[in-house]
Amino acid sequence: MTLPSHPHTSPGTGDRAPRPDPVAALDARTLREAFGNFPSGVTAVCAVTDEGRPTGLAVASFTSVSLEPPLVSVCLQLSSRTWPRLRELPRLGLSVLGEDQGALCRALAGPEQDRFTGAGWEADDDGAVFLHGAVTWYACTLRAEVPAGDHCIALLEIDRLWTRPASEPLVFHGSRFRRLESQERAARPAA
Repeated sequence: MTLPSHPHTSPGTGDRAPRPDPVAALDARTLREAFGNFPSGVTAVCAVTDEGRPTGLAVASFTSVSLEPPLVSVCLQLSSRTWPRLRELPRLGLSVLGEDQGALCRALAGPEQDRFTGAGWEADDDGAVFLHGAVTWYACTLRAEVPAGDHCIALLEIDRLWTRPASEPLVFHGSRFRRLESQERAARPAA
């Protein structure tokens, strides 16, 4: 998309909001705020470690990649201490968090020893961990990692999945958790 060289509206385009102000400093804080203008779902990548305990982390950068083969991607900070342990495991569980799981998401982004406190979860025979209350579970195998600045892009192949289509996902936007406005909720009269 090419922006016009001046802020005038082209004939026939109707009313337009004014052009956003340019940002002088392209720093981490400014980028984080700008990236936060795009809503995303929140996922958790989890597995059972060699010690028999669950480990995992919250990830807001989840993308469907391919139907054949079935691939998704997640982006992980290079500074993560959890991802190096997860990447070595044979199977990973990816849970798309549900609308009521904001507290669980915060826990998964917090201190490692507290991430699963009070969380309902289960593991499959291959060690993939899935969180109760999630909208979708994907059992995945890591296929590739691509360096991407201060992150890596992990390409995961889906081996199996379970879904609850009527459930609503947790949405992250503007540094806050939000809910989708479903047609059923919008149609209900106010109490």
